[in-house]
Amino acid sequence: MDKAIERKGRFTKKQIWYGVAGLIGLALILMIVFGDKSRKLNVDLEKITVEEVKEDLFKDYIAVIGTVAPIQTIFLDATESGSRVESIVTLEGSMVKKGDVIIKFSNTSLIIDISRTESDASRTTNELRNARLNMQKQLVESQSQLLDQEYRLKQQERAYTRSVELQKKKLISDEEYQRAAEDLEYTRNKIKLLKESIKQDSLYRETQVVTLENDVTRMQQNLAIVRQRFEGLNLRAPVTGELASLNLEVGQVVNMGTRIGQINVLDSYKLKVEVDEHYISRVTRGLIGNCDFSGTSYKSKITKVYPEVRNGRFTVDMEFLGAFPKDIRIGQTSRIRLELGESNMAVLIPRGGFYQSTGGQWIFVVDPSGSVATKRNIRINRQNPQFYEVVEGLKSGEKVIVSSYDTFGEVDKLILKD
Repeated sequence: MDKAIERKGRFTKKQIWYGVAGLIGLALILMIVFGDKSRKLNVDLEKITVEEVKEDLFKDYIAVIGTVAPIQTIFLDATESGSRVESIVTLEGSMVKKGDVIIKFSNTSLIIDISRTESDASRTTNELRNARLNMQKQLVESQSQLLDQEYRLKQQERAYTRSVELQKKKLISDEEYQRAAEDLEYTRNKIKLLKESIKQDSLYRETQVVTLENDVTRMQQNLAIVRQRFEGLNLRAPVTGELASLNLEVGQVVNMGTRIGQINVLDSYKLKVEVDEHYISRVTRGLIGNCDFSGTSYKSKITKVYPEVRNGRFTVDMEFLGAFPKDIRIGQTSRIRLELGESNMAVLIPRGGFYQSTGGQWIFVVDPSGSVATKRNIRINRQNPQFYEVVEGLKSGEKVIVSSYDTFGEVDKLILKD
């Protein structure tokens, strides 16, 4: 009779347990190798701001603050060292007209300079007058001497002519004849020498006179300058305007170049505007801005861009186009919408605190489920007070987190919780 044979299982329990453990280990290895390695952070939706990416009209402008300033400021400086304030004629804050006396000064050193220059000019003038008189006197004396010699020459010529006739007739000795000839030659040479002397002396005297005339002219010019300095000793308003400041007291002594005060020209006004250095390459002369005073809009134009950057900002001057606001005050401020370029269609995201954390180089993009946000690189071009223009990395309809990332740390993915 056949005996039934009991079939044993293919694997023992021990083998099964080993197999299960192996599968679990393999799964762990696969998770480590191929799993999501990104750093994650759970974030409460109520603590972040999510906005939708839109394609819309981008208005290329920035909002800045303009401070009212006078169209021109004239600084007043002392022109003479050692000037003493005798009296203050015009008080700070007063309106002045061109030529009005503001401060009366006295200056002892300047008075001494005037006296010394006048004395030098008088002495040089006297020297010139004496030189001219001496020149004339010398010329008269020389002409008189020449006249005497020419008269003597005529006498000697007649005497020589007689000597020639007498010598031919043997009525005079050869010695007498020779003496008459020598006297004639001597007188002729003396006249020639005298004429040359008169010529040279005249040239010398003329040179001396010209030198003295130049000295007198220079002295008179110096005297005119010193007198002009004295006449300009009192401080007068160089333009019509408002005496905005005056930094002197009666009895005070000032030196040349000391800043005394300033006058504001109030024919018109301008706006001093500080702009973020981010826009330094785009802000140029001629750009137009709109500002508001007492509910009325006014146009202004950039007329000057200052190249110096301080604390991350640079300054521009803007002047009103046409009429300027009534009752405007220096120091008054107004928001200005400064147009940088033309408006055009672009991919936009609202401004937010994320930019300070990322520099606009990346952003967290929310997936369609709304439960996860992933880090993505983007490129931002222009910006205005409301939007950033995104030229790479985002498309219309996507949602992004625009609030600050300061509390997220170095994570790549956010798990959004209700």
